[in-house]
Amino acid sequence: MSAEESSRRLLQVRPRLAIPLEEIELRTSRSSGPGGQHANVTASRVEAVFDVRASGTLSERQRARLLERAGPRVVAVAQDARSQARNRELALERLAERLAQALHEPPQRRATKPSAAARKRRLADKRHISQRKLGRRPPDSEGER
Repeated sequence: MSAEESSRRLLQVRPRLAIPLEEIELRTSRSSGPGGQHANVTASRVEAVFDVRASGTLSERQRARLLERAGPRVVAVAQDARSQARNRELALERLAERLAQALHEPPQRRATKPSAAARKRRLADKRHISQRKLGRRPPDSEGER
């Protein structure tokens, strides 16, 4: 792959945020677990590391949110597949997922009040339950309730 092709490659995190692959460090190592002789000779485990502080793509607001929620380095590891190429894809997908999760801002909650009808229903239900419980009491010694 030429330098021009790799400069155009981007990791799509959100619809309006894509990170160039040059900002993501990909490291390979030998995978752990079963695999026989193949696992002993291939570096199929892939680790994708994104340095939040060094990124030139993020806005200051995005950088601050990522530092607060994910820390200065966001790491994703994949060693599920037998091939390094597939593990690279998986690690990049997981990294994008983690970044999107950390950048997600939940909508601000607006305080609401119960409607007048809901308050009326609640109080009517309370009166009804109170009457039902009063009916369960044993009669007083004078024969009153």
